[in-house]
Amino acid sequence: MSLEITISEAIKTAMREKDKVALDSLRAVKSQILLLKTEARGAEVSPEQEIAILQRMIKQRKDSFDQFSAQGRNDLAEVEEAQSKIIEQFLPKQLSPEELEAEIKKIIAETGAESMKDLGKVMGTASKSLSGKSDGKSISEMVKKLLS
Repeated sequence: MSLEITISEAIKTAMREKDKVALDSLRAVKSQILLLKTEARGAEVSPEQEIAILQRMIKQRKDSFDQFSAQGRNDLAEVEEAQSKIIEQFLPKQLSPEELEAEIKKIIAETGAESMKDLGKVMGTASKSLSGKSDGKSISEMVKKLLS
């Protein structure tokens, strides 16, 4: 089932339960998907593009949370945090740090990387294969740790 259909069903559920935060979050996701479909001129949205949308939206909410927290606006920060948790439910299961390390070690072995000079080669492969399973920052930190 596509993410758009899943989100539509979740919107209906949020409407029935009168969950305003979930409803706002889910409508934002659906809006982004429809925007992407419009840009693609009716072409199907790939699962990778859907995951990228979700990750971008979560990152935006976490950045807003940090800014609101720094400014002492806890009321707004709580809304952003709640929305990011709702959106995260639609991402694939995230890798634990141990699983991420194991996956990156495999990628390092496959690419034959030996030092920080090979960072770009490893990051390119890791970003593609671990897309949706871990965020870019975690991947980057782990690759740097393992190559140094």
